[in-house]
Amino acid sequence: MYCGRGIRKGASLLRRSFATQVPQVEKDCTSLTPPYDALLDKLALVRQILKRPLTLSEKILYSHVADPMKAFSDGGRVRGETYLQLRPERVAMQDASAQLQFMSAGLSRCAVPTSIHCDHLIQALEGAEADLKRSIVSNKEVFDFLQSAAEKYGIEFWRPGSGIIHQIVLENYAAPGMLMLGTDSHTPNAGGLGMLAIGVGGADAVDAMTGTPWELKAPRVVGIHLKGKLSGWSTPKDLILHLAGKLTVRGGTGSILEYYGPGVSSQSCTGLATIANMGAEVGATTSTFPYTPNMQAYLNATGRAPVARAADRAASQGFLSADESAEYDDVIDLNLADIEPTINGPFTPDLATPLSKFGSFVASQGWKDEFSAGLIGSCTNSSYEDMTSVANLAEQAKAAGLNAKATSIQHIFQVPFLCTPGSEQIRATMERDGVTSALVDVGAVVLANACGPCIGQWKREDKGNEENAILTSFNRNFKSRNDGNALTMNFLASPTIVTAMAFSGRLSFNPIVDSLPLPSGGSFKFSPPEGQDLPINGFTAGNVQYYPSPNPAPQPDVEIVIKKDSQRLELLEPFPSHFGEASGNMRGMELPPLKVLIRVRGKCTTDHISAAGPWLKYKGHLTNISENLLITAVNDEGGDINVAFDTDTNSSGTIPEIAKRFKTRKQPWALVVDENYGEGSAREHAALQPRFYGCAAIVARSFARIHETNLKKQGVLPLWFVDKDDYYRIGSGDVLETMGLAETLRGTPNASIELRVTKRDGQVFQILTKHTMSVDQLSWLRAGSALNHIRSCMK
Repeated sequence: MYCGRGIRKGASLLRRSFATQVPQVEKDCTSLTPPYDALLDKLALVRQILKRPLTLSEKILYSHVADPMKAFSDGGRVRGETYLQLRPERVAMQDASAQLQFMSAGLSRCAVPTSIHCDHLIQALEGAEADLKRSIVSNKEVFDFLQSAAEKYGIEFWRPGSGIIHQIVLENYAAPGMLMLGTDSHTPNAGGLGMLAIGVGGADAVDAMTGTPWELKAPRVVGIHLKGKLSGWSTPKDLILHLAGKLTVRGGTGSILEYYGPGVSSQSCTGLATIANMGAEVGATTSTFPYTPNMQAYLNATGRAPVARAADRAASQGFLSADESAEYDDVIDLNLADIEPTINGPFTPDLATPLSKFGSFVASQGWKDEFSAGLIGSCTNSSYEDMTSVANLAEQAKAAGLNAKATSIQHIFQVPFLCTPGSEQIRATMERDGVTSALVDVGAVVLANACGPCIGQWKREDKGNEENAILTSFNRNFKSRNDGNALTMNFLASPTIVTAMAFSGRLSFNPIVDSLPLPSGGSFKFSPPEGQDLPINGFTAGNVQYYPSPNPAPQPDVEIVIKKDSQRLELLEPFPSHFGEASGNMRGMELPPLKVLIRVRGKCTTDHISAAGPWLKYKGHLTNISENLLITAVNDEGGDINVAFDTDTNSSGTIPEIAKRFKTRKQPWALVVDENYGEGSAREHAALQPRFYGCAAIVARSFARIHETNLKKQGVLPLWFVDKDDYYRIGSGDVLETMGLAETLRGTPNASIELRVTKRDGQVFQILTKHTMSVDQLSWLRAGSALNHIRSCMK
């Protein structure tokens, strides 16, 4: 039995201090340990060139540059200006993301250690066991494909049920000072172990997998100085929710968030991972922290003591922290003692409201003072520390005579309380230590070790198109994301706040000051939750059948079967170049005339461009998943959702319908979009789908980093308005022609790209644009895609 303040009866008390744990048996860490000696040697060369103190982010990034002499030879400013050719040490892929593209590269094995994680296709409905069994059957074709691809190319394969990619990476692969790529925007979660983990699209991952240097414009570095300690109900989640409110969803774009100061060492490793995870919500390239004793303890507890010992040596040589006099591009000072529990939302992760003001905020908006479900877990908050903290609250409530309202995921008129463990290791350890039973005893439903409702894999059978609110410990809360209902308001909070409020069912409930009535007639007030960062008795692996064999050798004889009539998988055909005789383009190295499909209004995330949830089953089938192109985007000319105009036939239709008409006519087209276009996930289909239908350019007020790169990789030209008001001057049916692209492709110094706009009434004018294309990225555009370019270089 779990006893709230103890692991089991008679065990040590749970405290927010960090107890000594039973170490796990040491793993073979040969492929897990960064090559610190080589990295330090390269860093020494970088220091000779740059001759200045370096931030931690710079140390890690620059020590992975393929050729420092070439990258830094001009001695000018690097951050925010120089494109770096990098050698990542590892790649992690969720479900079908980069495998189909890697297959077309014609290699027999991956150039770096790589893993596949089956976490996005398991739908929540009844509970862990039933949901996992059903999802394995319904997705068998995809899982079999992924397993065969893993076997053929020597990739570690984490089976359905093993857990969420980011929790698994933190538990098994992450290491201080490492540079890795992951095909998910929350890959920075691994930054909790003092590394640079960067979310990318599948084509970027293929760079590393093929041994091609991966290109990144050197990010700016924002220093976040932490002092003081969190106390009471405040958690690392509240820190990043508060910071998101300060920075907004665009404030971190093009930057690494580097935390430093005395407040860092007081946080657990998994708490730091939570902070790094949600750095994606402010657009940050990634987040990182200096190496701390709690990172060392986490490595030891997860069987990676050899990594910890190597990291200790590297840290002693100054590699795993910033130089004392290093300068940051911006500095944000935060006193952790001032951080209070915070709730963000709805519909955007940067609308931050302190808990003390949240009740009045709800009332001012005229919303009902109720919520319909509480959900904890996800890759952001599913650690042992998170789960023991909420179990402590459950024990408090049970001891006082309360019960959570939820008893079943399908009870329409109650508040379900759903819990998602982050990995099989977390699930098994929770079960062994009585944490699971503590939650189930008060009405929780434990879901499968997978993304589940956080990514929209929630077969919710209540609330339909009804306005309602949910409280979650997730990281993202865009419209329709979790349950497909655009009227569901998702408010993001810490797991402990979500749990405490689930015993009330009211949005205005503040567990710090409010009490709950007891059936006996008295009242009950929660004490601040207490949790344990790591299990006293060590982690337990659980069902090892979910786990891969470490460092598997490629099996070239394995056949990867994709059925000709498959509706789930489809081989990718190379995209044609926009230029040359075969394209039919008569404008040389300028893009052909492009008809504007739609002017998109306002927030347009990757969820708007390529919806998740049930559509994820088509991730491996570009033709089918393209049917959801921009189906929740707002047409600025009229304000309708998923409506586009076909000016050739004077008719309208859904956005995918009109895009398909253009493709049938061989009419290249463009989009005009608003600020921070492509915010959100690393979902590469948000770039693949428009390209598949014939999009050649997108003109934006601004782009989100990952999405802009994904567009470049697929041969779509991203252009930025110089004058953002020009956005309103272009409408659907207008024709755009590039002017100056040919000079840019030829490398003419100071070449610029203008657009000649021909309105439907015949009016013609020109507008200025700017771009962020590097020399290599221009080669991708010329070839039709980055993969086309890589293939041509391998011949």
